[in-house]
Amino acid sequence: QVQLVESGGGLVQAGGSLRLSCAASGLTFSRSVMAWFRQDPGKEREFVAVISWSGVTTIYADSVKGRFTISRDYAKNTVYLQMNSLKPEDTAVYYCAARSINVPSKAVYEYNYWGQGTQVTVSS
Repeated sequence: QVQLVESGGGLVQAGGSLRLSCAASGLTFSRSVMAWFRQDPGKEREFVAVISWSGVTTIYADSVKGRFTISRDYAKNTVYLQMNSLKPEDTAVYYCAARSINVPSKAVYEYNYWGQGTQVTVSS
């Protein structure tokens, strides 16, 4: 079955950096659009970044543009989220998601597969 396993979360001070990883198995990674979402308790899950099958197309939420970078490693079946200049408002559980249709989407409901999430906490 499909598994998406996130890692790399933790506690960091404002202005610091973290790199999240999402290891995928059970799917054709090279034919999967991969995305990151995040969710604060009591809030809706929100889009962060997405990368196309080829890796050529990347899209970011306005709130993270210029600070976060999404990338993928086909040899390792892994997608990354490099997060720099972190702010307290970036605090959330970060989720990896995958879909097979090669349309990089920002919509939660268009993703078939989800990881369990990893907590990112940014202190001020």
